[in-house]
Amino acid sequence: MDEVLELVDVIADSELEGAFVWLLRLAGLLAVLAGLGLWLLTEMGLLVVPLALIVGGLVLLIVPSVLLSLAEVFG
Repeated sequence: MDEVLELVDVIADSELEGAFVWLLRLAGLLAVLAGLGLWLLTEMGLLVVPLALIVGGLVLLIVPSVLLSLAEVFG
């Protein structure tokens, strides 16, 4: 966890944090849409892959802003 916070602190110091956050949010949004597409538009009997994409996408939508705020508080 320390390495992740250190990486986030480096990104926050490089003034590219806004671009980094939006890049991760875009990847999260694409993952959520891909998961929903697999779930709704295909006849998959196993729902593990769409569920993993949706959960992973939601994590990517939420976590970048939380990590950057943690880096600012503790850094």
